[in-house]
Amino acid sequence: MPNANRGAVGFQSTEFEQEYDRPSKSQLKREMTALQKLGAELVAEARDRVKRIPMPEDVREAILICQQISDHEGRRRQLQYVGKKMRTLDADELAIIQTTMDSWKGLSKSETAALHALERQRDKLLANDEALTALLARYPQVDVQHLRTLIRNARKEQAENKPPKAYREIYQLLKSLHAGSKASAQTDNEAEPESDEEE
Repeated sequence: MPNANRGAVGFQSTEFEQEYDRPSKSQLKREMTALQKLGAELVAEARDRVKRIPMPEDVREAILICQQISDHEGRRRQLQYVGKKMRTLDADELAIIQTTMDSWKGLSKSETAALHALERQRDKLLANDEALTALLARYPQVDVQHLRTLIRNARKEQAENKPPKAYREIYQLLKSLHAGSKASAQTDNEAEPESDEEE
């Protein structure tokens, strides 16, 4: 039978609890882990990118040193040190670093998608002559003779298992065409408002 007096001791159980205005241990651990992860992402970036991010010199130096270490244990220790240095940054500095990293991720995703599209276009050119007709319709300025020679050479390279010299040249040609059309589209967009004002 349950005891009727149990729990009825005349004071609330929260009465003697201390109130903490500091974050919990779990919260601190989560924050430290997030900073450690951000530090590891910075270490994984290219050196010239890391040099361009606004951050204190001692933090940048720790990251650049870590990038040079190839020994597993030494790199692990240096990554821990990078995490420790990341904890010295204030919220504004961390926000700037995070914003810069996020902008790179967005840019690199779109860049990767564009590069894959160019690779698919190159493969279509090699697989089907109709793809060349479609390309010429889109880019009439292309040197047809030169492109046909590159396609023929690339097919020959693939058939004979030779180094893909022409194959790479086709890619570079497509890349320059794409960049040229993108630049002219931007120029057209910038010129449009002026033509509206003239009317």
